[in-house]
Amino acid sequence: MGRFELICPAGTPAALRAAVDAGADSVYAGFRDDTNARNFPGLNFSRREMEQGIAYAHARHRQVFIAINTFAVAGNLAPWHRAIDDAAALGADAVIVADYAVLAYAARRYPDLRLHLSVQASASNPEAITMLREQFGIRRVVLPRVLDVSDVGRLCHEVDVETEVFVFGGMCPMAEGRCALSSYVTGHSPNRQGVCSPASHVRYETRDDGLVTRLGGFTINRFPRDEQAGYPTLCKGRFVVLEREQYLFEEPTSLNALALLPQLAEAGVTALKIEGRQRGRAYIEAVVRQHRDALDAFDRGETWSSPELDGLAEGGRETTGAYERRWR
Repeated sequence: MGRFELICPAGTPAALRAAVDAGADSVYAGFRDDTNARNFPGLNFSRREMEQGIAYAHARHRQVFIAINTFAVAGNLAPWHRAIDDAAALGADAVIVADYAVLAYAARRYPDLRLHLSVQASASNPEAITMLREQFGIRRVVLPRVLDVSDVGRLCHEVDVETEVFVFGGMCPMAEGRCALSSYVTGHSPNRQGVCSPASHVRYETRDDGLVTRLGGFTINRFPRDEQAGYPTLCKGRFVVLEREQYLFEEPTSLNALALLPQLAEAGVTALKIEGRQRGRAYIEAVVRQHRDALDAFDRGETWSSPELDGLAEGGRETTGAYERRWR
């Protein structure tokens, strides 16, 4: 069981520096355009900022992965090709890619550029992962959050690539790369434009009995005054179904799999990934430092807990998601 690589998010140059300083082994970030799946206003990197971020990380012996993980527009692959070109020129340690055409371009033009398969590609079986390794030379796969620990272990032993799994942060309805909910309501999709529930379509309405959140023309949730409000995404909305008001797709809760470090190590996982490129610098610093402390303690064979992470969980609640699949 080798040492885990800690992969941390950065939506801004300040967050990148905070992640590196707090103990990230590698940081993932994206350009300020449609080529990355967190294309929110005020986030991401210009080419110059990315160059500076890579230099900052490399000076401290850390890595930067560039996420080019949306699906290219048919007939207009130029922005995705340009992103690959620039990532290679800037010295990125890897690119995280979902689209097969973009993978093919990167493999053909830059055979020495390390390719990681994005979770957006939703590859969850050995046949798919092996095919992508043989066709494009992928070196690592980010596994979708639909697998339990035994599934992860079987994959790790059946494929000849590194495996990366999510360990903390926001969840989605376990269909990475296939969600159409946001585009149905707003016309914008994380898979194409890189944005889920864009802020331009979000509305908050304060009422006497609490807070109402809306996305486009739809009411997503109603929160009484004593309940913590979440950001209005359709997958985490409450709906009336069979005369009962309930969360239909997913509850607002955060993944926290730190308790499963021994099982993930035994499974053969290479890297642990924190979600949260849309989060601020203070959040990134706190979460990364807590994970660095936990992994260092794990390497020393010590037990470790992090009550501080409880206050950073979405909705104030945590889950181990599909890793333990307790709903069986």
